[in-house]
Amino acid sequence: MRTSWRKSQAASVGAILALGLLAASSARADRIDNGVAVFSALDKVTARTSKFEVPLNSTVQFGALKVTPRVCYSRPPEEQPKTTSFVEVDEIQLDGQEKRIFTGWMFAESPGLNAVEHPVFDVWLTDCEKPKGSIAQHSAEDPAAAASDAPAPAPEEDPFAQRRRVRR
Repeated sequence: MRTSWRKSQAASVGAILALGLLAASSARADRIDNGVAVFSALDKVTARTSKFEVPLNSTVQFGALKVTPRVCYSRPPEEQPKTTSFVEVDEIQLDGQEKRIFTGWMFAESPGLNAVEHPVFDVWLTDCEKPKGSIAQHSAEDPAAAASDAPAPAPEEDPFAQRRRVRR
């Protein structure tokens, strides 16, 4: 009697794990990789707000800040919005040196959660644009095209590589 109970428990745990993996894989397939991150910024001295688009791995300067998005993810329009970007922000100091003041994820739906807060400038993510090579964009008839369009990330594009180097 005891062994049959254990077998049924093991089967239940296996079923729960399988459902969890299925849910995780379907959620991951709905993520859209984008080529451009869209930011808003505030100059607190002049009260000027600006909107600017930055291609991934490119840098745009706003005042004394340099903004460099590494990845930008969104979801299809029929799903609940979730727009995220891994961003690095450097400040150009008075002596011309650059100092990293922010490295991390920004969330468009919660701009106050991880926005760059600086004495003079604020910068936050608002959107991602120009979808590129995502599984959601390809038809189900041609899975080989979906696999070939999704390149493996290069080591220099790994948003956590710099953190790993710093910690060692």
